[in-house]
Amino acid sequence: MKNQTAWAPTKFEISRGRLRGSRDDRELGVGSRLISDLVAAQYDRHLRPHATGRLLDLGCGKVPLYSAYASYVTEITCVDWAPGEHIDVHCDLSQPLPFDDARFDTIILSDVLEHIAEPDLLWREMTRILAPSGTIVMNVPFYYSVHAHPNDYYRYTNFALERFVQTNGLKLLYLVPVGGVVEIFGDLTAKVLSKGGRIGESLAAFTQTVVLHFGRTLIGARVMRVSSRLFPLGYFMIAQKPS
Repeated sequence: MKNQTAWAPTKFEISRGRLRGSRDDRELGVGSRLISDLVAAQYDRHLRPHATGRLLDLGCGKVPLYSAYASYVTEITCVDWAPGEHIDVHCDLSQPLPFDDARFDTIILSDVLEHIAEPDLLWREMTRILAPSGTIVMNVPFYYSVHAHPNDYYRYTNFALERFVQTNGLKLLYLVPVGGVVEIFGDLTAKVLSKGGRIGESLAAFTQTVVLHFGRTLIGARVMRVSSRLFPLGYFMIAQKPS
């Protein structure tokens, strides 16, 4: 990773020892804090046991997860289609990747797969460059607004994600929906409110805080678990290449 010493938090930040969505609205819109907090909690929980060795962060932009995995790996390679301060390799992820077979032990693919026009090729390439016993750690949105126009192509169900894993001979270690109907409602409400100036942003932040706290209660956790089977806000997944 280029210019590691110049890296600063962007989309995610560490607060009280845990990863969460940034509270700097220059880096993360107020209306996106809820889903970012939910996704951050998954990475915070699972990077320690699964991020090892040589890590490749695909489509990483400003490398928002750097602080979450840096202490667990020995080497970091950052890839994106556009130039950036920390980008090592510029390439189109819908084309063959410029890396040797079995080059990496960990691949991060965070909020990227929905922007890839040729996802089957990317999965074949990730499998090729992943070392035996290596892992792919990733998340995708599902009930989420169209974004990064015009390069927003797909929304994936758990069945589609499982199929990518199976057809490439990988092992599914973990696949969980991120959020359910309450979180979808909170996310949509916050996004609308956040367009209403300072008062709207305050109401958006309050709405998301209420939804997060509700999700941590017994009944809230159950509602999310049951409703997310049909109405997921997104997914988090870990797949492994056989040894």
